Amino acid sequence: MPAPDLETLTSLAKRRGFVFPSSEIYGGFASTWDYGPLGAELIRNIKDAWWRRVVHMRPEVVGLNASILMHPRIWEVSGHIEHFADPLVECPICRRRFRLDDVPDGKCPYDGGQLTDPRMFNTMFRTFVGPVEDDASVAYLRPETAQSTYVNFKNVRDTARVQMPFGIAQIGKAFRNEITTGNFIFRSREFEQMELQYFVEPGQDDESHEDWVDARFAWWQDLGLEPRRLRLRPHSPEELAHYAKATTDIEYEFPFGWGELEGIANRTDFDLKRHAEASGTDLSYFDDAARQHVTPYVIEPAAGVDRAALAFLSDAYTVQEVAGKPRTFLNLDPRLAPFKVAVFPLARNRPPLVELATRIADDLRANWPIFYDASGSIGRRYARQDEAGTPFAVTIDFDSLDDQTVTVRERDSMRQERVASDGLRAYFADQLAW
Repeated sequence: MPAPDLETLTSLAKRRGFVFPSSEIYGGFASTWDYGPLGAELIRNIKDAWWRRVVHMRPEVVGLNASILMHPRIWEVSGHIEHFADPLVECPICRRRFRLDDVPDGKCPYDGGQLTDPRMFNTMFRTFVGPVEDDASVAYLRPETAQSTYVNFKNVRDTARVQMPFGIAQIGKAFRNEITTGNFIFRSREFEQMELQYFVEPGQDDESHEDWVDARFAWWQDLGLEPRRLRLRPHSPEELAHYAKATTDIEYEFPFGWGELEGIANRTDFDLKRHAEASGTDLSYFDDAARQHVTPYVIEPAAGVDRAALAFLSDAYTVQEVAGKPRTFLNLDPRLAPFKVAVFPLARNRPPLVELATRIADDLRANWPIFYDASGSIGRRYARQDEAGTPFAVTIDFDSLDDQTVTVRERDSMRQERVASDGLRAYFADQLAW
């Protein structure tokens, strides 16, 4: 089925508690978003799935959790202060400003006015550290997590005792003072990244880059994204970043069109060499075979958590006709679903049903996130959990008190079966195995 339009997706995200506009009671704050109860679980599951695949399943990859604020010299050396800029154009009529690539026809999308010639705008957030706001106290909110990995290269090598090739993974907040934002959570000024810096020997970088493109493309599909909505787009030489030898984007067909989900870049030895020269710290490794010190090349898969959440929600949004009426549900992969099982007593005013349902929910909660709901008709409760993406629901009815069996309903097919209440752990251990 076609992807939902952005307005439909935004409405469901707010209605079910995935994403709220930030500071909404004060009228909102442009292009900032808060993740509600379901959204907080969703992005946690996305990050856990990424960490498991990139770190836990690869013995040569370790993790890092670095600070957001770093020495301002880092951003000079990395080239961000010089190069981290977007071309800005302005409408002389309405005074709105746009990124040049958002208005390819050179016309204001609001009043049709001819836009000004582009000028470069640095998108780094600048702040001050300490009580005095002067040049000596200038600092920046990091626009990427990668630089903290490079400046910790020696620390990680010395303590983790990793050998080439190896990787350092990090998930964390980044900030970019975007000229134009929009398309819901696709582009905002505060976002979260999942980045890996994979260090390889020079000469092995091209092969490693291809391997990581293949591995990351497969990961998105494994978690349920439709292959026909995914594509690879290598960068042309003209659009490569100043540090990159090659970059391939994994793009997804969002409701507003194709957009980048993840970029896999060959950053060569640019960053390590620059930081080694500027800091006077040796950031090479000793190649025993060549009997010489070598600065590694870096392959960097970098994905956005927020864009991942938008892609998974968009792809999972499903409407089907049941008994002549539309039924909406999210067919999220169970690994990503905020809750794995919902537990419903058929009637909330019958203590024996409530007691049994509560006992079942508490027993299952030891292994999985569980949602307990006793209000409304059973049909309405199913519908709410369908829109939340919960893969299974357990209903405790009056027969359950006699035969100790319950009804288990599967989200996508709506198939129902009776299962012994004391066998639910084993049942879901099989259904939710990964």
